[in-house]
Amino acid sequence: MTESGTSHHYDVIVIGGGHAGAEAAWAAANLGARTVLVTMDPSRIGVMSCNPAMGGLAKGQMLREIDALGGLMGLATDATGIQFRMLNASKGPAVQGPRAQCDKYRYAREVQRLLGLRKEITILAGTVESILVDDDTICGVTVARSGQAPGPNAQTLYAEAVVLTTGTFMRGLMHTGPRKTQGGGVGEGAAVGISAALRALGFELGRLKTGTPPRLAASTLDLDQLPVQHGDSEPRPFSDLTMAGLPIPDLLSTQRFPVLEQRPCWLTQTSPEIHEVIRANRDRAPLFNGQIDSAGPRYCPSIEDKVFRFADKTSHHVFLEPESLDTEEIYCNGISTSLPADVQEFMVHHLPGCARAKILRYGYAVEYDMVWPHQIDATGMTKRVGGLFLAGQINGTSGYEEAGGQGLIAGLNAVRHSRGQPLVRLTRDQAYIGVLMDDLVTKVPREPYRMFTSRAEHRLLLRADNAAERLTPLGRDWGLVDGRRWQVFTQHQRAKALVLEWLNRQRQGGLSLAERLRRPEHDATWLARQIVDHSLPEEARRPALLEQVAADVKYAGYVDRQSREIERLRQGEHRALPAGVDYDRVHGLRNEARQTLAKFRPATFGQASRLAGITPADIMVLTVALGR
Repeated sequence: MTESGTSHHYDVIVIGGGHAGAEAAWAAANLGARTVLVTMDPSRIGVMSCNPAMGGLAKGQMLREIDALGGLMGLATDATGIQFRMLNASKGPAVQGPRAQCDKYRYAREVQRLLGLRKEITILAGTVESILVDDDTICGVTVARSGQAPGPNAQTLYAEAVVLTTGTFMRGLMHTGPRKTQGGGVGEGAAVGISAALRALGFELGRLKTGTPPRLAASTLDLDQLPVQHGDSEPRPFSDLTMAGLPIPDLLSTQRFPVLEQRPCWLTQTSPEIHEVIRANRDRAPLFNGQIDSAGPRYCPSIEDKVFRFADKTSHHVFLEPESLDTEEIYCNGISTSLPADVQEFMVHHLPGCARAKILRYGYAVEYDMVWPHQIDATGMTKRVGGLFLAGQINGTSGYEEAGGQGLIAGLNAVRHSRGQPLVRLTRDQAYIGVLMDDLVTKVPREPYRMFTSRAEHRLLLRADNAAERLTPLGRDWGLVDGRRWQVFTQHQRAKALVLEWLNRQRQGGLSLAERLRRPEHDATWLARQIVDHSLPEEARRPALLEQVAADVKYAGYVDRQSREIERLRQGEHRALPAGVDYDRVHGLRNEARQTLAKFRPATFGQASRLAGITPADIMVLTVALGR
């Protein structure tokens, strides 16, 4: 609904309408909190500002976790996906990653529609001018309404919890060659006041960079010359509500899945000729000529960064991905760049299949302010100001899913803080979101943080297929999961238990089917064939359920061993460190350890042990000292 101006008091204020802000507002609404979402332009809520895709390796697991906790990202992806693929399908389920190419315009409209269904959420068009703090505790913000000048026209909003999700908009500056434009994205402004407000509160800010590639007109490409990449013939949805096949008229426009027409992508590649031109224009590249001095993502680098970093490579893959069913826009995944327009023209026109390409929008880099995340707790709340939560790129992360996971945790804990309830955390063995939050508060990012399966030491437990099993009961306890989702979950669990019981009863050649399923040559397809002639209910035959059963049975021994190890470490891992410890008074602690512990203020011994520069000996000294 739209801000009426009749009340300025809320339970939670969410600043920013990107993926973090949308999930924060949605989580707060799920808990029944009166929430206002403040954004510069409500029509830009949920916009996919870079790659029009959701999920992937590790990111797909996070998206499934967001859904398992009652989030909206999975629902919006299922409603607007135009290609669904399981990445690493030939490998084990621990490193598989579901991914969907979305219609980016319909995705944003769907997010806006979902938020608009919630009577708990008020949308306010405006820009935050100042953050109101009393005795180191948040009490509200002042907002200049869109289209009005700042100052006396500012509106004051009061709440006991504020979630900041500013994305790339804090002093955002876009670069295409020598041309610089203020803004966090094309056609959007920059948020200038928040950086100053945070500095005034004593926060340490940094500056990072991200980038995006050029967009091409599909009708000007010779796509029939290029290898085609189709989606899965039997695509799987992201949301458990979609998987259940139940009528959900207020969430999806149809029961059919996939909802939209499916589209392929195409593969092309750079060449030595392109690389040579990039090298020849190094002095015109903002990334190398000193125009940009902030760090960019190592794991999703610009094409100029790749050419110089991997000088032995003669080509790099470029995926041509449709951005919408309703427009010609093609996203050039693999050539993110801030090079001048004439260099981008040469580069694009020398890609196979792109000789006649019309560039609809040049690639650019964007620099933006962020808050060094050692100043937040794994709950998302800042250590300096009580009730102030940060989520998304403001914490130095990159990616829609990373932002959504942080937004959900911040929105949940913002409501809990406003109600005087203890804040909650997800641990590294519970979720990829837990790994993300823990990494943020124990490591200083050298570049925008991106999630990978390799970051999760317990990834065998953190599969995409068991996200609901891991997290939906927690979400139910916290109030995030409604009755409909809980019913879907309990029905799934009953069906799974039925299949497992049946497997252990059936025998072939002296072995139970469960024992035979552990063999490498047997998989979910083999399991489905065994069930054909038996009277199990239809819900027990669903491919997603059978794949989960097969993974559980195959990896049961490894999972049990990892679970025992986690339990052994749990006592020390989750032992709390008092917030007010004076590390200068801990006898025997090295100076480096004192400085690091005082800077990061870890909440647990586990977090302290993962800080750079902290040794096992430091942890032992700390354990003995606090034991006294």
